[in-house]
Amino acid sequence: MSGDSTWDPASSNGREETRQQWKRERTTFQRVYDIITGVTDYTKASAIADRADCSTDGARDALTQLVEMGIVDRRGSRPAEYRRNESYFQWKRVERLADEHTHAELRERLDQLLEEDADLQRSFGVPSPDSVEVARIEDGDHAAVHDRLESLSRWRTVRHDIELLQRAVSRAADRQRDGGDLGASA
Repeated sequence: MSGDSTWDPASSNGREETRQQWKRERTTFQRVYDIITGVTDYTKASAIADRADCSTDGARDALTQLVEMGIVDRRGSRPAEYRRNESYFQWKRVERLADEHTHAELRERLDQLLEEDADLQRSFGVPSPDSVEVARIEDGDHAAVHDRLESLSRWRTVRHDIELLQRAVSRAADRQRDGGDLGASA
C-alpha cells in the first residue's frame, strides 16, 4: 500500500501490458486498495472487483479488512456499498505534513494561507466562499466570470488547506513538545 495512489488501471486507455503488470505485481488486497482510494461515491463490491481485476468475493474480503482498518466506509448490507473514508485520508495527510515539515515551516505556510483567506474575504466582501451569491459571480463578461469562479475555487482550496495545516501544526507541536516521538509512548 504505497502512498495515496489513486491510479485506476481501468482508465489506462488500452495499455493492457501495464494492466497485466499491475495485476501480476499487486495482490488482490493491494489492487482493491489502489482502486478504493479513488472511490468517493458509495460503490458495490462487484464494480470495485471489476476495476481491481479480481473476483467479487476477493474484493469483498479486502473491503471488509479495509473497513475494519478504518480506511473504507461501508453502507448497507444487501448489497453493501463502499467508498474511501475521507477522514482517514485527511488524518494520513496531516501525519505526512507533520512528518515532512517542521512546526515553524507549517506555521509559516498556515500564516500565508490565513493572509490569502483574508484577502479573498475582502475581495468578495463576504466571510466565506459559501456566502458568495451566484448572481455576483455571473455578472460580467466571460473572462470576468471565469476569474471569479477561479478565485472562488481557490478560496475553497485555501479553506481546506487551512484546516489541514491547523491540524498538522498542532500535531507537529505535540511531537516537538513530547520529544519528537509520540509513537513510543502510545
